[in-house]
Amino acid sequence: MRSTRIAAAVAGAVILVGGLSACNDGGKSSGGGSSSGGSGGNSDAAGGSPADALKAAQSATEGKKSAKIDGSTTTTTPNGQVKQTSKGGLDWAQGMRMNVENTMSGGGRPGKPIKAIYTQDAVYMNMGAAMPGAGGKPWMKYTYAALSKQLGGSGTLFQDVLQNANPSQPIELLLASGTAKAVGKEDVNGVQATHYSGTVTMDQLSGKLSKDLRDMLRKQLEKGGAKSEQLDVWIDANNLLVKKVEKIGGKQASDSTAFFTDYGTKVDVAPPPASQTATAPGA
Repeated sequence: MRSTRIAAAVAGAVILVGGLSACNDGGKSSGGGSSSGGSGGNSDAAGGSPADALKAAQSATEGKKSAKIDGSTTTTTPNGQVKQTSKGGLDWAQGMRMNVENTMSGGGRPGKPIKAIYTQDAVYMNMGAAMPGAGGKPWMKYTYAALSKQLGGSGTLFQDVLQNANPSQPIELLLASGTAKAVGKEDVNGVQATHYSGTVTMDQLSGKLSKDLRDMLRKQLEKGGAKSEQLDVWIDANNLLVKKVEKIGGKQASDSTAFFTDYGTKVDVAPPPASQTATAPGA
């Protein structure tokens, strides 16, 4: 059970970044990415449609290739509410790589911060002290192939997700829903941003997922009784995503909020030294 919880925590941080659309097949429904910084300003403010503004934001956000995240997801489970927070740096220049601190609390979780470095083929976790079975080494390596199997998917499940996950994905999903509307200007941590809101059905979500994730998500949603999610994004004057909120109802409701700052920042995603790292059993 411990390894399954670790796999769930690893997946939770990735989904917090890109939302359920982090699992899409890489197809672009909104005009693709661009390395421009979005210097033209928010197009909705200039009289364009919400779709035009979101297309510009999707392109500009994806093109930045790195940022900082501070977010949390609260999920209702049979054992009570479980909350996961993630804070740190993201680099999606070559698939999603991260250097973050994850904390899970509630539902029997200890609420202890765990440092995690997500590389291209594995995640390295450091709980602040030598882990059991690690031979006194503070870091434990979990390959994505092993974690994928812990969640019931194929060996490429995590790598498929990480290949597509980045903060532009929720914008793309909101565009694909065809329900996006501008709510108005709001302050997000001292930054003026335009708030866009929409509803995404489970059919639309499932249509953008790989088979493994589609099957797992369908089972989870059927168990919770959810049929749609509310998706809200906030875009600043530089066409960059600064806040994302996703809410799923049902018996196992989920509420996720993430803030994005410091686009273009340098993120250290180098693995820890081999001398300080043990490999998890089965990984």
